[in-house]
Amino acid sequence: WLKSRNWVLWTWTVSVSHVLLSPLGARVTITDRAAALEFLESNVQANLPPELRPRAVVKELTWGKDLDNFPPGAFDFILGADIVYLEETFAELLQTLEHLCSERTVILLSCRIRYERDLRFLKMLRERFSVSEVHYDSSKDVHIYKAQRGSRRDDF
Repeated sequence: WLKSRNWVLWTWTVSVSHVLLSPLGARVTITDRAAALEFLESNVQANLPPELRPRAVVKELTWGKDLDNFPPGAFDFILGADIVYLEETFAELLQTLEHLCSERTVILLSCRIRYERDLRFLKMLRERFSVSEVHYDSSKDVHIYKAQRGSRRDDF
């Protein structure tokens, strides 16, 4: 199932041990701002066996900037954890998602809906993607949303 799949993972704090990598195929690009890259790289080294480390690439990404460092539409899955928090970055985040996504890309975003601005982001996301809530953990008040271009809603 993971053969030749390309993933991009955005998260404020990431434990690479939670990313499933297949020795047969999946490649994961783990992104964050420059200040977090050393931490992310050490996490890859500490949590992945040596034979899987080449499949996990740590790369700088600031939303809306230097997007030409990432091939347009090259990712099958985009995972984001707790990345919806600064309203002034919403437009750049959406621009980045649009750049990275193809028609087949599945985006999974997990977040808490704490403020009205979080709902505004979901509204903006729905203007560009087909969005559905796929899970809600009431014990942690965490929502997981799936987004895809257009009206496509394939299972992943």
